[in-house]
Amino acid sequence: MYHSEKRSLYRFITIYLISTFILFFIGLTIFYAYERHNLLDQQRESLEREGDRLRHELMVLHQQFTERLPLPQKKPFDILLFEIDKKLIFKTFEPPSTIDFMQDFYIEKNSIFHVKKIDPYYLGVAYLVLKTPIDQSRIVDLQKMILLFMLGAGVFFLIIGYFLGRLFVAPMRESIEMLNRFIQDTTHELNTPISTILTNLELMDTLEKCNAKKEMQRIEIASKTLSRIYDDLTYLKLHHNYHRDIKPLNLSTFIEERLLYFSSAIEAKKITVVDDIVHDIILEIDRDDATRVIDNLISNAIKYNHIGGKLHIYLDNNILKVKDSGIGIADGEIKNIFDRFSRANQNEGGFGIGLNIVYQIAKAYDFDISIRSKLDIETEVTIQW
Repeated sequence: MYHSEKRSLYRFITIYLISTFILFFIGLTIFYAYERHNLLDQQRESLEREGDRLRHELMVLHQQFTERLPLPQKKPFDILLFEIDKKLIFKTFEPPSTIDFMQDFYIEKNSIFHVKKIDPYYLGVAYLVLKTPIDQSRIVDLQKMILLFMLGAGVFFLIIGYFLGRLFVAPMRESIEMLNRFIQDTTHELNTPISTILTNLELMDTLEKCNAKKEMQRIEIASKTLSRIYDDLTYLKLHHNYHRDIKPLNLSTFIEERLLYFSSAIEAKKITVVDDIVHDIILEIDRDDATRVIDNLISNAIKYNHIGGKLHIYLDNNILKVKDSGIGIADGEIKNIFDRFSRANQNEGGFGIGLNIVYQIAKAYDFDISIRSKLDIETEVTIQW
């Protein structure tokens, strides 16, 4: 994995986990507060029931005209009894310095207090105060459960985040690999014609008195290859701001001129050209666009053809077909063949930009373009307008 991919992956996972844990923390905080409130409510209800029981006990004792104290006490409840003037008359625990007689329930020092007003005053008792310790064990169990859930969720979302991050950086990785392959192919593609030119110039210098027809032919092919590569790369860089000078073009004559331009390469590979071209087909198109379309189609038909193969060009009123008897394209590669940097055959040279340029130009003029191919038999590109 490239350094930039790792950096993007780590950033994605960090942001993903932080945002996820913030949402989980908020949700679990609300859940904890809700559950803790429920636990305290259960203890408040127990206190209230115990208060009602003690009030009933006081009533029974009052009716029996007895002052028998203390009242029957149940653990874990502690009791305080107060007169109307809030004077303590009975206790089962040491009361706090202050008691809030205005609240039915309140919490103080990890205990829940319940203040119950007795009316009428049975045995002179006006206020009944009960206390019970907060059940910390259940709250601790709740905290442990939430902590374990957070740890489990953390591991789960870390794994999910990692795979989502890999999906997130996958397009960048593909682009980087595509760029590296493009640079490698560019180096190779430019190196081959340059080496050919230099080698043949050295041969011509060494064999000055010899016939240099083949050497000149190789230099011509290499120079034209360099020129075409340069034009294609320039188009890819500038085509968004490209100004088209659309004029009527005699496409029949133009194709014959481009075949003549590639005659050296055709002759070097011993390819038989079959031209089925209707004369004087006029097309409204920019000349440079026509050059790029025709040159890329003919160049591919030569490059991917077999030695001694055939190149068939068909032109009629509204259709152009370029067919070769070359290596063909596998069925699985056809759907991506017009994508930039897509190459059906990695063994041959090229950048994978020729057909992409043809496709872009065809779409700019609303032409229909299609490709049909049989592996190791033929490939045919069709453009209709």
